[in-house]
Amino acid sequence: MKKYTLPIICLICCYSCSGELDQYSHGAISPEAVTEKDIPAVRNGMYSCVQNAPSEPSYIMFDMLGGVLTTGTGNAKDLINSTLSPLNSYIVSSWNGYFNALYQVNNMLTISDRFPYSETGQLARGEAYYFRAYIYYCLVTRWGGVPILRQNTLEKVSRNSENEVWAFIEEDIENALSILGSTSTFYLVSADAALALKARVKLSQGKMQEAADIAEGLITSGGYKLDNFEKIFRKTMNSEIIFAFENLTEESSINISDLFYTYGHPNKGQGTYKPTPEVIALFVDQDNRKSISLVNVAGTECINKYPSGQTGTDPLIISRIAEMYLISAEAKGRTAGVSRLNDLRKFRGLGEIYPSTDDAYLTAILEERKRELMGENFMYYDLVRTGRAKVELGLLDYQMVLPIPGKELQLNPNLEPNPGY
Repeated sequence: MKKYTLPIICLICCYSCSGELDQYSHGAISPEAVTEKDIPAVRNGMYSCVQNAPSEPSYIMFDMLGGVLTTGTGNAKDLINSTLSPLNSYIVSSWNGYFNALYQVNNMLTISDRFPYSETGQLARGEAYYFRAYIYYCLVTRWGGVPILRQNTLEKVSRNSENEVWAFIEEDIENALSILGSTSTFYLVSADAALALKARVKLSQGKMQEAADIAEGLITSGGYKLDNFEKIFRKTMNSEIIFAFENLTEESSINISDLFYTYGHPNKGQGTYKPTPEVIALFVDQDNRKSISLVNVAGTECINKYPSGQTGTDPLIISRIAEMYLISAEAKGRTAGVSRLNDLRKFRGLGEIYPSTDDAYLTAILEERKRELMGENFMYYDLVRTGRAKVELGLLDYQMVLPIPGKELQLNPNLEPNPGY
């Protein structure tokens, strides 16, 4: 049975013949024609589209660009340079996918506005605000300022400033929080999922006190606690995940483990990307994350967090409580935050550390984020936002953001390219 299979009335993600920012679905009916009984299907379609439309590359982009991954034919820098091109297919598919997902989310908001007394419709509205904030977080951390689309349009839109995008994200998170509550499963968006995204957004903007307060609120809420990696990444009930995509749709193409496992693994895989020696060296034997994070397959180290290989798909974790420990530790600073960093380290089997300078403390935070979050799509932007990308990755100034796809610039003369590309 298809868990999220949708009829055409659900306004499935559609590509336009004139670019991703002026989409119009030629195969689905207008949102105004949707009835209240159609809302559950539209809601399911929104989940499916936000998960699937950005495609597989979007879930590994920051690992590819962050010095975490390499290929069999080059080093991490070669992978970075080959990816940062306006013609790169991964760049193009990610841009197209996020705006396709945005199209569906905006449709959901338009539809829910017509049914203010529908409980499901208003729940979907809160989820849509969360998803729009999440999509724009993905966009702004990749491309900087992008067009803000509060509703779908055929206009040739211009880019908003990066600051305007961040403000829009925060606005949508607050709208989500005004509607959302708790959920029965971490595969559905909750108020806590919105708070976890808010903590990440605050940290990204350098709003450290707010980021720490939100992260601490989730840590001490009693709803979550650190759990074993084997539970988190082997689809077992656990106390750590705040929100994840279940990734069960038959239409889904998000199979990260197929890219990480080699064909020599029992579950098979393409083995396209492997962890860099520098990342592998961060894991000592007493680190209880090591066996789930890495596996040696016939002499090749592979990322082991996603176990299905070519036999299926794995959940896609968007937020979990360990990230909140790391946000709190970073946002509080060395003196106040080191105890939270050590809480995480001790739970993972490592000893306490007490860096003597703020620079050494930030290095320790970033290394712990690599150990904890490797393969979960963080490192490139971690290095960009902390000012470490030029030194650690050898990036040029213009490479702190991704290039806008060349076709989008041709189709929409009002878009400005990111300088340097």
